[in-house]
Amino acid sequence: MATQEPSPSTHVKEAMTLLNLTHPFSQDTLTQRYNETRRTWHPARYAGLTNNPGKYMEMYKKGEAKTKDIQAAYQLLLPYVNSEQAS
Repeated sequence: MATQEPSPSTHVKEAMTLLNLTHPFSQDTLTQRYNETRRTWHPARYAGLTNNPGKYMEMYKKGEAKTKDIQAAYQLLLPYVNSEQAS
């Protein structure tokens, strides 16, 4: 009888979705997706996209919030992937 892998928690699943990862994944893949996603949402990226200060600040704040979410997802998944690889 084959053993079934334990299901990742809801927080882990959300973090994986944010970083566009599917189970199983390696630490290298995690780091690559983290860097790609962080570059996409980095707040400074919006500096030249609009001359409207209100729209710029709106986009900047959205990028700032998303960058925090990306960092939190990476910090959550890093020990998870390390524990998976150790098993």
